[in-house]
Amino acid sequence: MKSYDVVVIGGGAAGFFTAINVAFLNPNLSVVILERAKNVLQKVRISGGGRCNVTHAEFIPNELAKNYPRGEKELRGPFHSFMTGDTMEWFEQRGVPLKIEDDGRIFPASNSSASIIDCFLAEAHKLGIEIQKQQLVTNFKPITAGWEIATKTVKIYAKKLVVATGSQTKIWKHLSGLGVKTIPPVPSLFTFNSNDHRIASIPGVAVQVSASVNTTKLKTEGPLLITHWGFSGPAILKLSAWGARTLHELDYQFDLLVNWTKFESFESCHPFLKEVKEDNPKQLVVKKPLYELPKRLWVQLVLASGIFENQRWADVNKKQLTALTNQLVRATFLINGKSAFKDEFVTAGGVDLKEINFKNYQCNKLQNCYLVGEVLNVDAITGGFNFQNAWTGGYIAAHSIVKELS
Repeated sequence: MKSYDVVVIGGGAAGFFTAINVAFLNPNLSVVILERAKNVLQKVRISGGGRCNVTHAEFIPNELAKNYPRGEKELRGPFHSFMTGDTMEWFEQRGVPLKIEDDGRIFPASNSSASIIDCFLAEAHKLGIEIQKQQLVTNFKPITAGWEIATKTVKIYAKKLVVATGSQTKIWKHLSGLGVKTIPPVPSLFTFNSNDHRIASIPGVAVQVSASVNTTKLKTEGPLLITHWGFSGPAILKLSAWGARTLHELDYQFDLLVNWTKFESFESCHPFLKEVKEDNPKQLVVKKPLYELPKRLWVQLVLASGIFENQRWADVNKKQLTALTNQLVRATFLINGKSAFKDEFVTAGGVDLKEINFKNYQCNKLQNCYLVGEVLNVDAITGGFNFQNAWTGGYIAAHSIVKELS
C-alpha cells in the first residue's frame, strides 16, 4: 500500500488549489490528487462561458459573504484570511493576470479558462504533485494516525485526507456512513420556465425589476431577462439561489410577481397613470412606453390590460387603467418548471456546516480529514463567488495541514 502525506480526492478547482498550496508551503510533503474522470478541472474549463469567472471584485469580507445563501455566517471569518485580493495576487504571481469587468466579475486577461487550467497543471508538475486520473474512490476510512483510501485498482495510505469532490452524492453518502451529517442536494442556480403569452414573442428583452415569489418571503431586485423559455438574468438567479429549498418544495410551480417600475405599490403608481391620461389625451397608449420600458414589453403589458392598439389615453376607462397599473407593478406569471443556467450546475446541499471547523476546514468528527469547496453545504449566486469559496477553503486547509505535518 503506497503512502502519501496528503491525499486529495477530487481533481477540481478546490482540490487542485489545496494540493498546490500544500506543496508550495512544504515541498518535502508527498501529495497526490485522485480524480475519477479522464480529465481534471472540467468545471473550470466550462465556467463563465469558457472564460472562467475566477472571483468577484468585492473586497470587504462581510460584504463578500452576503453573496452566499448558504455559508454567509461561516465564511466571514475565512474571508478575513483569504479572499478576492489574495486570489488575484495568487494567480498574478504565477503568471496569470486577471481583469475586472464592469459588473464586478473577474476573469483571466486572456478571456480563456485554459489560462487557469494551464497554471494549475504547471504548478502541480513543478511541485511534484502526483495526479492520478480515472481513479474512482470506492472507500475511505480512518486508521491509526491517518486514512486508508481505496479505488477500484489501488489502496493508498494518507496522513491527511482532503475531500474536494463537489456534489458527488456517493461521497456524501459515504461521509454520512462515517457519522457526518449531510444535507440532501437541490438545484441552486436555475432559470424559470413560463409559457405566458405576454412574453412569448419578446425574448431578449431585459429590464431592471423587483421580483418576488408569491406566498413566500423571497424577493429581490436586479436585471431580468426574458428568454424563449421564460425568465433569466441576475434577479431570477438570485431568487433561485436564495429560494433553492423553498422552490424545490413547491416543485417549481409558483407565481412570480414582477414590478417593472420604480413605484413601490399600486397606490403610488395609479395616480401617476391618471396624470398621464389627463396630460396626453390624444396619444395612443401603445405609442410611448412609460418608465423607460422597452417598447415590445410595454405593448404586451398594455394589450394584457385590455387596452387596444389604436386606443388613445382619453378613451382608457377606469377598469383598463386599474388593469394597466397591476400589469406594471404586480404582473403575475405562472412558473411551471426550471432550466439549468448555461452549463454551470450548482447545488445547495452537502456536508452540514456545523460539522466543519472553519478555522482550518477540518471535519469535527473525523480527525485528519479536511473538506473544501462544494462538498460543503455552501453555494453562491453567479459571479465568481463559488470559486472564491473553493480558493478560500483550499488555502486555509493547506496552511493547517502543513502546520500539522511540518
